[in-house]
Order: sequence, then structure tokens, then C-alpha cells
Amino acid sequence: MLTILIDGIAYGMLLFILAAGLSVTLGLMNFINLAHGAFALMGGYATAIFMNRWGVPFLLTLPLAFLLPALVGAVAERTLYARLYRRSHLDQVLFSIGLVFMVVAATDYLVGSQQQLITLPAWLQGRFDLFGIPVGRYRAFLIVLCSVMVIGLQLVLTRSRFGSRLRAAVDDQRVARGLGINVGTIFAATFAVGSGLAGLGGALSVEILGMDPTFPLKYMVYFLIVVTIGGTAGLIGPFIAALLIGVADVAGKYYVPELGAFLIYLLMIAILIWRPQGLIARAR
Repeated sequence: MLTILIDGIAYGMLLFILAAGLSVTLGLMNFINLAHGAFALMGGYATAIFMNRWGVPFLLTLPLAFLLPALVGAVAERTLYARLYRRSHLDQVLFSIGLVFMVVAATDYLVGSQQQLITLPAWLQGRFDLFGIPVGRYRAFLIVLCSVMVIGLQLVLTRSRFGSRLRAAVDDQRVARGLGINVGTIFAATFAVGSGLAGLGGALSVEILGMDPTFPLKYMVYFLIVVTIGGTAGLIGPFIAALLIGVADVAGKYYVPELGAFLIYLLMIAILIWRPQGLIARAR
């Protein structure tokens, strides 16, 4: 039971890192970016290619998996996404879903449709006993790494000058500009960090979730569920939602495998009936 709980927490942490950028762009910037999974795909493929073709150690590929999607995200935000901030949500959905299919097709054409595989370092393989409970080394690594990232992200959004400027730019761009805040730079930096987090999540998920060109389509619903259940007040709600989904998914596949992913949708429906605005909604 405790092993399933730990595996579920690790899976939930991974889902949160994958969806954290979307929770910022959707919850704070009010922009629906369904192409978020494309940046995760980029990070996952970056790790697989750097490791398999050039022999780069796993840990050294993680900064690369963050920086490459972050740079692409910054360019895409200034050249493509910035034009849609004032457009309707339908326009944003149609545009971003079109980007997803373009990225999937391009990846399949350039790299192939086969699943990417990596070999983790020896110290991340196998299990160890924690008070008599067998715990996967890689799961424990994910829990520790993602916990540090969650705390850091929350501190940046709530306690830093950048976070206060971002919230001001989201609440009223005209007033924020009048106060000397460069709204364009703030949005570009936020979008770049969100894209980088997606890429890092994709790199970390290669071993657990697998990585192939259809990754953005397969897990798009999971990202949206995390943000929808968590609410739009910040990162705490999506973090709790990701943990709930991770534990429910792992426990459901172990105890009631015939239900499959249906248990997650039942959980989503129950939470949204209880709190339609999400676990932690943004104050109006």
C-alpha cells in the first residue's frame, strides 16, 4: 500500500512539473495554450538524443532539456502567441491545437515514430528499503527534485519582485505599463519558464511515461485536468490536484485495472461538483 502511495506521489510530482507552465499561462496569463505538451516533447527528445547519440550523462541533459524549450518558447511567444492574447479563447484553442498537430507530424517525419528509450545511471536504478518499504530510486529522485522545484516556483510567484510584476501585468496591463512594468518582457519570460518546465518534465518522464511523437496528444487531457481541478489562484491548487491524480491513477491501475483511466475522470467530476471553481480559485 505504501509503495503504491509513493509511486503515486512520484507520478503526481511529474504531472505537476509537466503542467506547471500551463497552470501559469492559463491560470495567471489567461491564455489557453494546448500546445504546452509540444515543449514537453521537445525536452524529452532532447534528453533521449543527447544521451543516445552523444553519450551525455542523464543529469547534464536536464538543464539542456529546460533551456532548449525555454528559448523556443520565448521566440514563439514574441512571434506567435503575443498576437493572440487579446483574441477569444476559441481562437487560442484552435491555434494551439493546430501547433500540436504540426509538431507531432514534424517529429514523426524527422525522427520517426518509434518510442525513445534511455538508460538511467546505475545509482537511479533499482529499489532501496525505507523503513522496510521498497522504494524505487528514480521515484525517490523525482519526489526530492520536484519538491524543491515546487517550493522554488511558489516563492518566486508569491515573494519575488518578478512575481508581483507578473500579477500586476495580468490584472491590468495598462496600469502596469503606466507604473513602468515592461509587460511584454514579463510575459515572454513567464512563457519561456513555463515552456522550459514542460521540457524538463518531458525529460524526466521518458523513463516512466515513454516518449514518442504522440506524447502531446496523449497527455494533453492530463495537463488540463490538473489545472482545472487545481484552480487558477497559483501553483498550490494544481500541485494538490496533480498529487491526487497521480495517487488515484496508480492505485486505480493496481486495484481496479479494468477501470483504467476512468477513475481519474470520476475524481475530476466529483471535485468539480464539490468545487466548480477548482480546489483553490483566484479571488475576484
